[in-house]
Amino acid sequence: MRFLGYTLANEAETPTEPPSPDIYEKMGAFVEEATKAGVIVATGGIAPTSEGAKIALKDGEFTVVDGPFVEAKELVGGWALMECRDRDEAIEWSKRFLSVLGAGEVRVRPCM
Repeated sequence: MRFLGYTLANEAETPTEPPSPDIYEKMGAFVEEATKAGVIVATGGIAPTSEGAKIALKDGEFTVVDGPFVEAKELVGGWALMECRDRDEAIEWSKRFLSVLGAGEVRVRPCM
């Protein structure tokens, strides 16, 4: 069963400095372990909304609005597509991820 785990971001509070070398090393080891275990299918971060676009279709007409999207309250910051036995396993891997990160919040949702 596949699950999407994602972190939330606030563009106004996005750090300007990259994570420490220690965090990079720990996160690299975690991702390698999760990949070897067959849990991580794909993972990545999301660029700021200023680099994105919003596409809508209404009454047969498309509109495209370039970012940034100031009205966005919660933004996806990073994501991982996981292959897990069940929701409980996805939660356990997400807890391990947060332990490496040190703080934050992950949302986990089944993929249909």
